[in-house]
Amino acid sequence: MIKWDGHTHTRYCKHGSPEPQERYIQEAVRQEFQRYSITEHPPLPKGWVDNPALMEELAMPLAELPAYFRYVRKMKQRYSGIIDIPAGLEVDYLHGATAYSEAMLEPWADILEDIVVSVHYLPGKGGMRCIDFTAEDFREGLLGYYGSMEAVAEEYYNHVEQAIEWAKEAGLPGRVRIGHINLIEKFSSALPPLADELIRGRLERLLPLLVKTGFGLDVNTAGLRVPTCGKPYVPGWFLKQCREAGVALVYGSDSHKPEHVGFGWDWFLQAMKK
Repeated sequence: MIKWDGHTHTRYCKHGSPEPQERYIQEAVRQEFQRYSITEHPPLPKGWVDNPALMEELAMPLAELPAYFRYVRKMKQRYSGIIDIPAGLEVDYLHGATAYSEAMLEPWADILEDIVVSVHYLPGKGGMRCIDFTAEDFREGLLGYYGSMEAVAEEYYNHVEQAIEWAKEAGLPGRVRIGHINLIEKFSSALPPLADELIRGRLERLLPLLVKTGFGLDVNTAGLRVPTCGKPYVPGWFLKQCREAGVALVYGSDSHKPEHVGFGWDWFLQAMKK
């Protein structure tokens, strides 16, 4: 197992840090990572969420995508022989608008080495809503729309299943893995509780899809640094089942700041040993 961070962000992330990429990569080198995948949020369709201020923060505009790939290519060349830097994206599953993603990705198919497919959005009050914006927004836009946490969670896992199926059908390039599979738990201590049985049942239903598609799993530790979560976005028991089934498990710091690089690696290492 190489030391690999497979989920990271850059100054092109509008809700991240403006720090230069060298700060992130130098920290990864200091921590003796051998591979550091850069997986920025790609553009979204115009008006994807009905909140102009939030829309500005979610992802880079389409016009910046060529500059982003030049940026990544520059880092690959600069650190060649020191650390492997795959070019990637964290691609959202856009329910009802997957054609947008396919068209957006097509020109970059030969460049992309890593794709993290994530579910950040669900239909809700007023249109699409972010599941990971704020607890208050979740309560108003999703909990108020679906009526219960159970109903929101069921819809979330339905979308994760659909995301896996779409990614396979679309033939996304590079190494594909599913991002922070339990992101629905980000605000768990600030919202009504979810039964462990529901989560376990839906994750176990996802496992055959991962096996069938050959997709990996983003073992995302960002939840450990979220006060309302306090745990990784994938439970240890599910890692064990995935490993036994042959699903590739890739650590992801989901770093949005240089100081996030390597965050939770010790947890990941211990979980893999167990």
